[in-house]
Amino acid sequence: MQTGNSQSTSAGAAPASASYATPAAPVPALYWSKAGTFGKSPPKALRAHTVTVVGERLFVFGGCDARVCFNDLYLFDADTMYWSHPETRGDPPRPCRAHSATLVGRKLFVFGGGDGPNYFNDLHILDTDTLVWEHAKQHGDVPGPRRAHTTCYFDGHMYLFGGGDGVRALNDVYRLDTRDTGNLQWKQLEPAGEPPIARGYHTATLVGSKLVVFGGSDGHECFSDAHLLDLVTCTWVPLGLNEAIPRLSHTTTLVGSYLFVIGGHDGAKYSNDVLLLNLVTMHWERRRVYGRQPTGRGYHACVLYDSRLFVYGGYDGQAVFDEVWILELSASAYLPQIKNFEITEVSGIDLLPEGS
Repeated sequence: MQTGNSQSTSAGAAPASASYATPAAPVPALYWSKAGTFGKSPPKALRAHTVTVVGERLFVFGGCDARVCFNDLYLFDADTMYWSHPETRGDPPRPCRAHSATLVGRKLFVFGGGDGPNYFNDLHILDTDTLVWEHAKQHGDVPGPRRAHTTCYFDGHMYLFGGGDGVRALNDVYRLDTRDTGNLQWKQLEPAGEPPIARGYHTATLVGSKLVVFGGSDGHECFSDAHLLDLVTCTWVPLGLNEAIPRLSHTTTLVGSYLFVIGGHDGAKYSNDVLLLNLVTMHWERRRVYGRQPTGRGYHACVLYDSRLFVYGGYDGQAVFDEVWILELSASAYLPQIKNFEITEVSGIDLLPEGS
């Protein structure tokens, strides 16, 4: 089979010189660029906000600038790079930062957060089609007020971990049954195994039926550890990583069998590193990144849309940012497993359910 660059030779002729050989395929490349945007963008730079992908639109809610918190909703079209500030109806959350926003079907569940010295445990639900807010009634073991926690959706339930309540860091786990929005029941879970140290400003990424918790801080120490919560067996398992890389206020995004960790604070300074945690080997990997990179920052947001990571906002200790940055991925290298990757073994422990 001939390639487009191969050259035919007669029998006995010398092979083509190296200068005419087909070049080797490039190493999978990552490329940063700053997006040119249009429309009505947020009037203030934001940190500790949330960004959630719904179709081709990114829903940007809340957060704060250097002085005050907001409860505005902005939409960013990831195909056209167009910002809009739609009018919403109903009962929106109070201005807040460090809340969580979790997509359940076509509805956005916004929980907790805070404003200055105040910490909240309200739950508001936004219908992303009608843009109507509902202040939801909560029942059962309702989590206490907190911010800097994480939530994720799995199998009809929203799971909450950690955060801080203004007095101490937390490491509790709650589960909200979202199947009946007229009867939203919380249950506090008591997972088996050794839980992570209490923390906030960590990340928690759903990988199949496992929740991978990485980094964070208890207000005194910046953590480098990672833990797995099996949501089926309700069991904590520590992850033995090959290198200690402390991070807080970073982002983690699942791409295939990798967690992409972007930015954050390492206990000494804000970083603009792009780190990859290989979830098969549990080893950190580094890739060469091309293009103009964003400056170091934390408290930003990052989401995956098609084969691009979108990073918006953040803070570097002095300035709050209003930029949209795009990290182009090599789709063929990272995306094929995105629909079916599952962590099945950690440190020799089989995590597959019995009978599988």
